[in-house]
Amino acid sequence: MRERMLSGTMTEIPSKQQILEWITDNPALSAKRDIAKAFGLKGAARIDLKRMLKELEDEGRLEKRRRVFRDPDSLPPVAVLQVLASDADGDQFARPLEWTGEGAMPRVLFCPRKSDAPVAEGDRILARLTPIANADHQYEARLIRKIGTNPLKLLGIFRNGPEGGRILPIDKGSDKEWQVAPDATFGAQDGELVEAEAAGPKHRMGLPRARIVNRLGDPSAARAVSLIAIHQHGIPDAFSDAAMQEADRAVPVTLGAREDLRHLSLITIDPADARDRDDALYAHADSDPSNVGGHVVWVAIADVAAYVTPGSVLDREARARGNSSYFPDRVVPMLPDILSGDLCSLHEAVPRACIAVCLKISSQGQVLGHRFTRGLMESRAALSYEEVQAAQDGTPSERTAPLMADVIAPLYAAYGAVKQARALRQPLDLELPERKIVLDEAGNVRSVDFRERFDAHKLIEEFMILANVAAAEELNRLRRPLLFRVHEEPTAEKLDALREVAMASGFVLARGQVLQTRHLNALLAQAEGTDFDELLNISTLRSMTQAYYAPENFGHFGLALKNYAHFTSPIRRYSDLIVHRALIAAHGWGTDGLSADDIENLSETAQHISDTERRSMAAERDTTDRYLAAYLSDRVGSRFAGRISGVTRFGLFVKLDETGADGLIPIRSLGREFFHYDQSSQSLMGADSGLTLSMGQHVTVRLAEAVPVTGGLMLELLEHEGREMPAGGSSAGAGRGGRSYGRKSGPARAKAAKVARKVKRTRH
Repeated sequence: MRERMLSGTMTEIPSKQQILEWITDNPALSAKRDIAKAFGLKGAARIDLKRMLKELEDEGRLEKRRRVFRDPDSLPPVAVLQVLASDADGDQFARPLEWTGEGAMPRVLFCPRKSDAPVAEGDRILARLTPIANADHQYEARLIRKIGTNPLKLLGIFRNGPEGGRILPIDKGSDKEWQVAPDATFGAQDGELVEAEAAGPKHRMGLPRARIVNRLGDPSAARAVSLIAIHQHGIPDAFSDAAMQEADRAVPVTLGAREDLRHLSLITIDPADARDRDDALYAHADSDPSNVGGHVVWVAIADVAAYVTPGSVLDREARARGNSSYFPDRVVPMLPDILSGDLCSLHEAVPRACIAVCLKISSQGQVLGHRFTRGLMESRAALSYEEVQAAQDGTPSERTAPLMADVIAPLYAAYGAVKQARALRQPLDLELPERKIVLDEAGNVRSVDFRERFDAHKLIEEFMILANVAAAEELNRLRRPLLFRVHEEPTAEKLDALREVAMASGFVLARGQVLQTRHLNALLAQAEGTDFDELLNISTLRSMTQAYYAPENFGHFGLALKNYAHFTSPIRRYSDLIVHRALIAAHGWGTDGLSADDIENLSETAQHISDTERRSMAAERDTTDRYLAAYLSDRVGSRFAGRISGVTRFGLFVKLDETGADGLIPIRSLGREFFHYDQSSQSLMGADSGLTLSMGQHVTVRLAEAVPVTGGLMLELLEHEGREMPAGGSSAGAGRGGRSYGRKSGPARAKAAKVARKVKRTRH
């Protein structure tokens, strides 16, 4: 052991092995100053320490975090903290346990809410952090939960009583009531929907005790909508104690045998309100003289497999969920917050485990080759779609300006090449507006916006598709089992229905050919810019089969791809975790790869996660419908413009232009005449007037009823294709404006007779 005389005292310099052991045991205290403090090194001894750390780095036994373009001394939005003792002013601070900055550790003020579980000095908590400026602390922390605690959660209706009250759960099949003490009601009123958690032993009468942690008000109000959908569809929204304990024991992954990717300027691009970040990108021009004008693109994905191992409690619960479910006011994650929001999420300037693929792309956008690796990365910036697009369009912000030349511009250059290959491949090119429900702080709908689609969105989508294809091809090449994302071509019946709609709109979808996506794109191109644009997009979407997961490869019709698997979102999809494990096993990257049980149960897993995906979609759709009904409930009687989006025997569905909400016009409200339903042309035709109502037509309706509890909207037809409907319905005669739908002659009458004969034959 080397020694040095310092200020009259002898200070021992630790060995390299001791330094490595310290860093392994104290990952949050691995900065040079922390190591020096731990071993009592001062003055010149720190110079020796610096030299030894550099030697360890050169030997590949130790990695140094690289500092890039921003203050590295920052904390992720979700972090594990240790609560400190209250200060003289009664304020309670906490220290981050995963701190790797070299500056002074930031001060974090813990801001408890009345509903929070009590915490004491020394408790470890998972908290959501908000940066604070112009204060004596840099962050404020809000409790997500105490580490090591996982109280049972319940949702129900509060009933007031002389000794506090009771909660009647809304879970299907649950008739168990919960007792609430007078000091645990959180001010809830009788009949309110409340969130509560188990609190203490059973009451002497035998009822379990609960304390209310959140008041959601009227059960039919907007704020309760997503919770009701979660429970009605049976989506698991609470993790077991064993799963939480397993998650709490997780520690950040270190370099080890991984490839060090922290020199790459990887960035994440997500929605501004993203709850997790599981993919990062970096691109640069290819220097290979055989690929002139080509590009190299890195796609790095969160390495969830490092934390969720086969057969573990976390694995079983993630599989049971199948995927995360997203709602306007909350997310039901597939993994606990400490993983989904922290250790697995690719936060800015924080070392994170990843599985990455390096794609070699030609100047025409063709993938010439790929290489997978298991690595350690560090995101250079966490950006939003809007930020990136604004920068590319010439108005960079302070955050994006330093990234333009070396990071953002090369990504768009590579995307420009990839677009050429996409144009040749011709995946299905549907243009359907995506709506976004914006809530206020009280949980009420503030507005319904339609999301803008930037090139930044398309850029991410294209590179994720290329990474997914590469994963499927890699595992096929290595002959390893995996789960494919399968999308089969439309059935003959659905194609015939689409062809009828196209013909009725004046367009052509030819028969007698092997259907390819380019044929459907040609149909959509015919309709683009016409009154039938949206109709043909909706009809084409409805003609598609539903995608699913399978261990057999049947290709992906919509994307026009032979090999496709989900690889890029393991934080929120179990299918991607399976693909990651398959890659780990195939490349011998560790013992946490695809297990024998995983392989044996692939078919069952594929069916299960296909079902859970549909379950989430149904819950999300119901939630959206209820929010929209609540939003429109105070506008009953108002007029709205829309288009007919569906035709059935019992009426018409209309999509409102303003909000995208769907409402029903019952056939009984259309008037006294009989309407023939033609399934092939998706239309209703009046037997007397010849009035034809079909998909895509412009209508004006009155909102007759909005029911937030069910999400139902009932409409009344006022105008059809700019013509006012007759008073009392659509039968012949004068309308409100004096205009009439007279009995049609010629082709209209002939078509009506044909439909009538068809209906008659069907009835026989």
